[in-house]
Amino acid sequence: MNYLQPSEYELYGLEPTTALSWVTAASAIIDAHCSRTTLGIATYTERLRTENRHRPLRLTYLPLSAVDPATFPIVSAQARYSTPRRGEMEYDSIVWDAAIVFGIPGTWVRLNVADLDYFSVTGEITLPINALGWTFTEIEIVYTAGLATFPDVVKVACAQIVRNAQATPALNVKRNVLPDRMQLMYFSDSLMDATVQSLLAPYVARKVG
Repeated sequence: MNYLQPSEYELYGLEPTTALSWVTAASAIIDAHCSRTTLGIATYTERLRTENRHRPLRLTYLPLSAVDPATFPIVSAQARYSTPRRGEMEYDSIVWDAAIVFGIPGTWVRLNVADLDYFSVTGEITLPINALGWTFTEIEIVYTAGLATFPDVVKVACAQIVRNAQATPALNVKRNVLPDRMQLMYFSDSLMDATVQSLLAPYVARKVG
């Protein structure tokens, strides 16, 4: 997905005759730097551990965004019941003893996504509280996240990468013919200058342990 359209080239400081392939390669470098397939809205599946009962979990890809006609970014969720440790339970252990008898710990249960509390900007997800006090040790969530429209900072970063590439002698030997993408990726460290990295910082996917 290209983060600049030809009609926007001049607005962001590029020559109107800039080859589309330059922008395509710059967009690919942005995706690689941000550890994403795209900054646009995409579907992701994550399996996360929860070791402190119902503490909020944090998803990797932000912001959480619903895809029309859906109004909720969480597509589906399932969780695995945990086995409680002695002395860590807030409820009568008899309840958990009963759960163990019926083989509840370790089993997966599908959650109603409407019961999940979430914050789209930070990706925090709070799990529902089970009426019997049974907690979860693991959760698998399918969700949609990304940008519906690309902000100026992303477009400025894309344009800057193109300018950096055009100013790099090894890439500028044939200005009208973009070198092989792998060759361009080889120079990604020099193309991703401090300014570009700062602009893209909010969109870099970070796995929270």
